[in-house]
Amino acid sequence: MTEPPVRVLADAAALREGEGHPFTIALDGVTRDAFAVRWRGAVHAWINACRHQALPLDFGDARFFDRSADALVCTHHGARFRPDSGECVEGPCRGAFLTPLTLEQRDGALWCTGRGTRAGG
Repeated sequence: MTEPPVRVLADAAALREGEGHPFTIALDGVTRDAFAVRWRGAVHAWINACRHQALPLDFGDARFFDRSADALVCTHHGARFRPDSGECVEGPCRGAFLTPLTLEQRDGALWCTGRGTRAGG
């Protein structure tokens, strides 16, 4: 089943370094919470579910980064994820990966086109 792309942001440039932007997307007919972040100039998107217990990373406030903006952090149990690969580098799900999503920029807008792939797997 192929769902249509979802517009994440009308203006992709509005997503600033170290910030997150929540959105929803349908995958295989199921609506899922997701988020996009800009980190070191690149934009990445993930399903908003920690690999430890599938709880959202944030408390609904779109705060996904730690204070130094060098890791995505699960607010429930402290798992820390690399913003570029989604790999858990610290916490109860160390070695697991967030579910990646594919993003495209079209006419200045940011679109999510579905499930992505992670490097090396």
